[in-house]
Amino acid sequence: MREALTRSEAETEALAAELAAAFQGGEVVLLSGELGSGKTVFVRGLARGVGADPEEVASPTFVLLTSYPGRLTLHHADLYRLSGNGDDRELGLEELPGPRGVLAVEWAERLSGLPWDPALALRVTLEHAGEDARRVRIEKEAA
Repeated sequence: MREALTRSEAETEALAAELAAAFQGGEVVLLSGELGSGKTVFVRGLARGVGADPEEVASPTFVLLTSYPGRLTLHHADLYRLSGNGDDRELGLEELPGPRGVLAVEWAERLSGLPWDPALALRVTLEHAGEDARRVRIEKEAA
């Protein structure tokens, strides 16, 4: 497990970019945290790390799933509007990320299951830590 305290959006984004720079494809990043905790900022950093344009990343709350091309394609899902009663299965997330992609799932606790190889899944929890500070915990998904 890795834990970091970031003091700005730029630091949160940089932490994610550093993490994603080592991605080879097939990784799944499961993001959890309260509203405004920095999940989408973290995804912008993932985009930078996989060579996608971070400026294109926005919370896909109404679209639910967006893809950004780069060295690896970043697939960004936001499950905030889902009930958590299996309605995520209609998105086809189990078919992503593919060998040349990365899947980032905001509100991952609303997933009905984890159909991905746990060896390729990371759980990222973001918490408010005062003003612009965030506590970021990154850990391998339990098998």
